[in-house]
Amino acid sequence: MRTESAAATDRLSPGTLPARRHLPARSQAPAPVLDVVVPVHNEEQDLAPCVRRLHDHLARTFPYPFRITVADNASTDRTPDVARELADTVPGVRVHRLEQKGRGRALRTAWSRSEAPVLAYMDVDLSTDLNALLPLVAPLISGHSDLAIGTRLARSSRVVRGPKREFISRAYNLILRSSLAARFSDAQCGFKAIRREVAERLLPLVEDTGWFFDTEMLVLAERAGLRIHEVPVDWVDDPDSTVHIVRTATDDLKGVWRVGRALAVGALPLDRLARPFGDDPRDRTLAGVPRGLARQLVGFCAVGALSTLLYLLLYSALRAGTGPQAANAAALLLSAVANTAANRRLTFGVRGRERAVRHQAQGLVVLGIGLALTSGSLAALDAATATPSHGTELAVLITANLAATVLRFLLFRAWVFPERRTTTDLEDVTR
Repeated sequence: MRTESAAATDRLSPGTLPARRHLPARSQAPAPVLDVVVPVHNEEQDLAPCVRRLHDHLARTFPYPFRITVADNASTDRTPDVARELADTVPGVRVHRLEQKGRGRALRTAWSRSEAPVLAYMDVDLSTDLNALLPLVAPLISGHSDLAIGTRLARSSRVVRGPKREFISRAYNLILRSSLAARFSDAQCGFKAIRREVAERLLPLVEDTGWFFDTEMLVLAERAGLRIHEVPVDWVDDPDSTVHIVRTATDDLKGVWRVGRALAVGALPLDRLARPFGDDPRDRTLAGVPRGLARQLVGFCAVGALSTLLYLLLYSALRAGTGPQAANAAALLLSAVANTAANRRLTFGVRGRERAVRHQAQGLVVLGIGLALTSGSLAALDAATATPSHGTELAVLITANLAATVLRFLLFRAWVFPERRTTTDLEDVTR
């Protein structure tokens, strides 16, 4: 039976990732440490040579137990028969059969059913040199990184392919950088790996089931602050590739638009993928020192400066057509809504739509305090002089806003966006 403290922990920290740990170096463990998935569709000619070559390479070079999983997505040729024969004759090979087509669907299914702590995949044509496999998964085994990708666009990569595919690949990555602010260098290389606990939380957020699956997974991981390791690879283009470039490019652009829109409106709960620091003593919370205070102050000041500028511009624009009190109230309301939204995401790291309305309502309460301070200042100025200048009004409002800003930060941190307690905090409370 679960204890009350465990249930409270789940409520306060739903789905957050634990700190990364180095996987135990027990080479004789019965369960595989690495599961390499090979997604296939109508690959009856290439499947057997691929799996046998991959198995031979892993048996010679990989120091941990491993498995190879053939993910057959709706093949209509002899691919299922070849896959079953491999599973019967090659140790450590298993098969998943899906009746629907889609590389992303095949990877999601195979990874979700695997118990291995490190999950990888590679294309059946083995365009990527297998010597990059151990460097790909080593950062995940050590606990250093969350995901790893092979890149053909690094300076030290050696790539053999035609100018058409080279142009398409570089143009696509340029689109990702300009539209989704992606910083990883190669989204399309069929050579990637992920830690299982990351996959368990990340894959439910990935909607695509086709070729855009990789890109969406990487963009969401990067936006969530997960660490992505890149490995330069040697890569030789497969001239017999059956990928439909035009259709794939169209689907990818639709995916870019969908993901960009979801990120813009905060529709994805990326906070579930937050990682704590590791087990270095320097990363532990110091008694009496609020966590993230310095970073939050910097973010709050930056947002505050921009929202103050917005407030002054709005007040100046509205003051021309109405009285100072009405102009102040309208400008403060509009800037406060923008300020709360910006602080919610940028300063306190709250993502997704959950409790967004509540946060805005609480922000309006904080607005009321700012409105009382600024309106009171204007009233005091009117009592002191009958016709104050516009410059004097702005000076008084700036002073009042500075005082309200300090109080706003304290209320945001303690009331609107209180820091969620971790498991360690709850244990300290219950002792």
